Amino acid sequence: MKSIVLSSVVTALLVFTGCADKEPVIDDSASSRNVQEVKDVNTETVSSDNSMVNSSDNSSNTASMSDIEGKIPSIYFGFDKFSITSSMASDISTGVSVANSVASDFNVKLEGNCDEWGSDEYNFALGLKRANAVKKALVSEGVNANRISMVSYGESNPTCSDKTQECWSKNRRVDFKLLP
Repeated sequence: MKSIVLSSVVTALLVFTGCADKEPVIDDSASSRNVQEVKDVNTETVSSDNSMVNSSDNSSNTASMSDIEGKIPSIYFGFDKFSITSSMASDISTGVSVANSVASDFNVKLEGNCDEWGSDEYNFALGLKRANAVKKALVSEGVNANRISMVSYGESNPTCSDKTQECWSKNRRVDFKLLP
């Protein structure tokens, strides 16, 4: 039995190794027919006067967007809540008036945020519920729903990191960001 297995292994090795004495053949005639010369690359310098992107235009547009965002207050929520309180109604009205007048050329992104209490999954869901509540309030007062997008940052975007009630209440909010 051992001799059969040993002879089978030796035969298999001889069959699979084969003869490796042959040199590979390279056809030089075919490769010489397809050779092309590479030309030098032309470079061109664009002056700042002719560029399509002008830094002064971008900075004024960015500054105006950030100035407008500064006029829209954040909406704050109670612990584990996503309903808008009557004290936040005036801030919603301010957001509506800015969105429909000065920021009418921009889209609005609502960023839902939470404090550090609760699991990550729960806080992401709660942040989205808060952003959706603000969206519904904006739409009910006349902002076009197609201009509004929502995102939830959960507890990952705090404005304050102290371990106090006051700090945690600052993190339970929806921020307004403008998009071009």
